[in-house]
Amino acid sequence: MQIDFHHAVTYVTARLAGFADPEAQIIAYAAQYIDDCTSTGTISFDNKALYNRISSAHKMVDYRNVEALANHLVWLPFHFLPGNGGKAAGENPRGEFIEKIICRPDSPVAQDMISECIRHKKRTYGLHRLGVTMHVYADTWAHQGFAGVLHPINEVEHAEETGNSGIFGNILNEWLMDLLDDAVPPLGHGRASVLPDMPFITWEYKNDHKKLVQLNNTENFCEAADKLCIAMQRYRQGDANAEVDGIGEGDKGVIRTLFTNTKIKDGEKRHKAWLRAIAEGRFSFGKADVTYAARGEASWKAKALGTSRDQKEYRYSDDFIKSDWKLFHDAIQAHRLSVLHDILPRYGICAA
Repeated sequence: MQIDFHHAVTYVTARLAGFADPEAQIIAYAAQYIDDCTSTGTISFDNKALYNRISSAHKMVDYRNVEALANHLVWLPFHFLPGNGGKAAGENPRGEFIEKIICRPDSPVAQDMISECIRHKKRTYGLHRLGVTMHVYADTWAHQGFAGVLHPINEVEHAEETGNSGIFGNILNEWLMDLLDDAVPPLGHGRASVLPDMPFITWEYKNDHKKLVQLNNTENFCEAADKLCIAMQRYRQGDANAEVDGIGEGDKGVIRTLFTNTKIKDGEKRHKAWLRAIAEGRFSFGKADVTYAARGEASWKAKALGTSRDQKEYRYSDDFIKSDWKLFHDAIQAHRLSVLHDILPRYGICAA
């Protein structure tokens, strides 16, 4: 999924779950910033205070550089949550260990992740962690069938769009042949490129087992949006098992229409279309002005540190402790620790 879902759709589902605009803005920003947080290391201040951060995404590396990709430790906890074959803790899917690592939509692992997020909702970074959790949760639909490790299980052969969106014109086959050549390593959905991320397409491919996999992104994304809303309604109630309604039929229709009618390959342009729809009041919560800036003066980082640029030392402010940027970094560290050291071991999964 790209910024149109992780930011705009997350905002919409947060509002439909009952969050007010300021809270929904935090949740949505945190959800998208997972894909934009590429810097790691210690932050040094002029008063000798220190803050250590981790990254949740990789920089724009060449997908043919196997070593650079494989060395990133962001894939499993933030982008390809292992699904344990859809089995409960203590059970194992058929086959080798890799079957436990493959991402599965709305898996028991994902439900445990949500439960842990809800359990810690009163932390100062509670809303930020909710946004982080919603990013990972949403990606269990878009990244289903793929694993965040370098393995033949991620092979993609004979991929083609089956829904005739018209967005690719006559160059699709040539474009896919270039992207799916054997030089692109089988890590995550790298060999499927952006096909899993586009809300308006249906497509198919043959996996490593030569099995035909058919996917309807619109149906998957609509289901993901509803499940995000349900998770956030439960978060608000403080009960991971609460009976809640999810998205109402009217808003479901608006979401589906935006998914199917916004046939644009560029995720940033689709994002702008969603923000216009929100500003126009097309959803039941009314009009809202929603913005996102990963870099620059309006970014969380600049508001916390005075600049969004990486530098050796920053001027310290007492406001840093409660800044959204610092709370986001607190949240991703708590999330990573919880997923890798608490949740996955229950399923017999050891990961980094």
